[in-house]
Amino acid sequence: MSNVVSKYHALKHYQWGNACDGWNLVEEESLSVKQERMPAGTSEALHYHQQAQQFFFILKGTATFEIEGQSIEVKTQEGLQIKAGLKHRIINNTNDDLEFILSSQPSTVNDRINL
Repeated sequence: MSNVVSKYHALKHYQWGNACDGWNLVEEESLSVKQERMPAGTSEALHYHQQAQQFFFILKGTATFEIEGQSIEVKTQEGLQIKAGLKHRIINNTNDDLEFILSSQPSTVNDRINL
């Protein structure tokens, strides 16, 4: 039987980057689903995944994505797919927290190349 999950009842909580939080909601080899929070003014390192495609869905705030040198703004209740192999990063350029759901297929475990 499946269990209901949320950031309050996650499989695992983790911290990354500069005071960013993440919660594993699904963690299987073929699929990863996470909820993440980025405080104001934070960003992640530019990177890519050889196998995994990703889909980001913004729950709260506005995200700026850099993908292959282009900047794309994604707002609350909008989503963005990033194909495997594309160099990318997410940035919170705002004064508010950013929260989003991140789905990766397959999981990005051992599939992240930082640049």
